[in-house]
Amino acid sequence: MQLSPDEHSNFSLARFESMLKTNSVLFFDSEEFEEIVHHYLENGKIALAKKATKLGLEQHPTSINLKLYLIEMYIFENKLELAEELLDVLAQLEQSNEEIYIQKANIFSRRDNHEEAVRLLEEALKITNDPADVLSLMGMEYLFMDDFEHAKLFFIRCLEEDLEDYSALFNVIYCFEYLEQYEEAIEYLTEYLDNNPYCGIAWLQLGKQYYKLKEYKKALAAYDFAIISDDSFIGAYLEKGRVLEKLKRYEEAIESYSITLGLDDPTSYAFLRIGKSYEKLGNTELALQFYTKCVEEDGLLDKGWIAITDFYFKSQQYQKALYYIEKAISIDAENVAYWKRYAKINNRLKHFEEAEVGYRKALELGNYELESWLTRGDILTNLGEYEAAVNNFNQALEFYPRNAEIEYRLSGLYFSLREGSKGEFYLKNALNSEPEYLMIIEEIFPLVFRMKKVKQIIAQHKNPSL
Repeated sequence: MQLSPDEHSNFSLARFESMLKTNSVLFFDSEEFEEIVHHYLENGKIALAKKATKLGLEQHPTSINLKLYLIEMYIFENKLELAEELLDVLAQLEQSNEEIYIQKANIFSRRDNHEEAVRLLEEALKITNDPADVLSLMGMEYLFMDDFEHAKLFFIRCLEEDLEDYSALFNVIYCFEYLEQYEEAIEYLTEYLDNNPYCGIAWLQLGKQYYKLKEYKKALAAYDFAIISDDSFIGAYLEKGRVLEKLKRYEEAIESYSITLGLDDPTSYAFLRIGKSYEKLGNTELALQFYTKCVEEDGLLDKGWIAITDFYFKSQQYQKALYYIEKAISIDAENVAYWKRYAKINNRLKHFEEAEVGYRKALELGNYELESWLTRGDILTNLGEYEAAVNNFNQALEFYPRNAEIEYRLSGLYFSLREGSKGEFYLKNALNSEPEYLMIIEEIFPLVFRMKKVKQIIAQHKNPSL
């Protein structure tokens, strides 16, 4: 009985693995070795691929394809000189082998010489029987050069050769989006769908372009077509849920997200969005249930912890909000959004020292929002840590120079520290910039506001003739 190609390939693979286990030597023809090496490379088993290539070349030392596989592995291991030497030998033997040009291009690409890689791929394109692969490689080289216009054109040419190369389709859309050519992306996808009307991926991408343009009803129609093309397309149901939320059709959004829970293992994102939708509908009990499921499913999804923390914060249940944000920080102590919330919650609870720590951590992690500098400085002021508050506001001025809200505070602090000349300097700056913010001094530094010198500076500002 004759074996089918797949059965033959599996039989060869089983024989080869049996040979390795028994340490015996069996004969395989060169095509069998090529299939075995290809299988291992496809599955990321590089060591076994190298073993098969070595044994294959021992039995078939003139096999060009096995030598090309060896070159591919040299390149993967960054042994570019070895790969180049072997390629030069093969180039003398096989002038018209496209794979030689492709692997040479790969070497130049690894060396960041993408222009030369493109030139070599152009040579491969002249002789190849499979232009789609070469065109896709050329598109990738232009992506490496940040030349998105040329990359886009080559991926489009690739799709003209192979309509179902979805990797090229994703890359085309990536180029359109990077160039912010959303209308052009819609035009291209519409033409593509004329030729491939049941491509769910293309319908999904079309919906995403409409979503970016805030044309939500058109986006919804595109997602529905994606689902018609493939009723188990999880991505389409999730995107449909997003757009239904935008249209404030929360019950339908919940239905769309819920379908995904039965199609595959539940995702934390679906739980989160269902929780958000229930919260919008005012169903707090179910919202909390799904937020809890979200963080149980994926403790690393910060949006889940933020959602449940914000829920309790908005309902003024600050102790519960603090409990959840502390759990989140215990999982990821480098998350700025967690520390900002930790600071705000502790501030509401009048745990000022903990609040100051939260704002300090947020600032150290790169959250340089004005509010963070101001609130931390005010907390330090209230704690009597005037020197630390001054340092905080001086740092803030580096990010927000001549900011009146900062300068009024520095003025009050310097007067409190009996550094009158610095206090005068910042008070005059602030009055010249934003006189209406004078209440900052009055509210935060009432004793300073009543000082004779401060009263004189304010009066002179109001009436320069005094």
